[in-house]
Amino acid sequence: MEKDRTRNLLNKLKLLLASLAVLNIQRLSDNWTSIIIYYHNFQHSHFRSRKMVMTRRGALIVLEGCDKAGKSTQAKMMLDSVTKTGKGIRLMNFPDRTTTIGGIIDQYLRKQIELKDEAVHLLFSANRWELVPEIKATLARGESIVVDRYAYSGIAFSGAKGMDLEWCRAPDVGLPKPDAVIYLNLDKKIASQRGDYGQERYENIEFQEKVKDIFWKLKDDSYWHVIEASRPIEVVHQDCYKIVLETIQRKEHQPIELLWKKI
Repeated sequence: MEKDRTRNLLNKLKLLLASLAVLNIQRLSDNWTSIIIYYHNFQHSHFRSRKMVMTRRGALIVLEGCDKAGKSTQAKMMLDSVTKTGKGIRLMNFPDRTTTIGGIIDQYLRKQIELKDEAVHLLFSANRWELVPEIKATLARGESIVVDRYAYSGIAFSGAKGMDLEWCRAPDVGLPKPDAVIYLNLDKKIASQRGDYGQERYENIEFQEKVKDIFWKLKDDSYWHVIEASRPIEVVHQDCYKIVLETIQRKEHQPIELLWKKI
């Protein structure tokens, strides 16, 4: 549509110049070429700048870690800090307990229903997949996302039950790949002393230690950042904040990659 409008304007300009020629306004004749060249260059620059704006995207930032590591707290603090800079950002949580699938997961985590481990794992994966269109649309309009847990948690928790890691990984192959994973590392004893520990199904020290071991197996140094979460909350936040701002800037003109999938 924009190119059609430009073409129409150029045609009108040519007609105007032709009319001037008929009227023998010779003093303008030497400037016709420069006028057209200037107009063309202006439009070329205009389209190029529009393309750059349209292709600027948001960054996908994931916070991972064992239970009570402070992920939800840091995610909310990150939302506030980045918003103050004027950059668009939103928060997402997995599982998303507001969807139909997420509602089933919520009942399971609260120990209200029992499900087979394989079914639980696939439900968690399906919960992520049902929000992929929303994730892609948000990033495409230049808004970043901070995600509290992602596919790595799904594999770590299922693997801690003794399930095959490759089987656990398979359903999530092809999800949008995070631009950065911030892993909040916290000693299991400190985590167990934090509020409400033990209310949900997997909150026990022995199981969480198994989860942590699998997180280390999944860690990819090319985009993972390990942050010690036993320090004061504000100190942890500043470390996370630097990573997020750097990632947003570095990734804004790069395509979204796919998780565990070679293109």
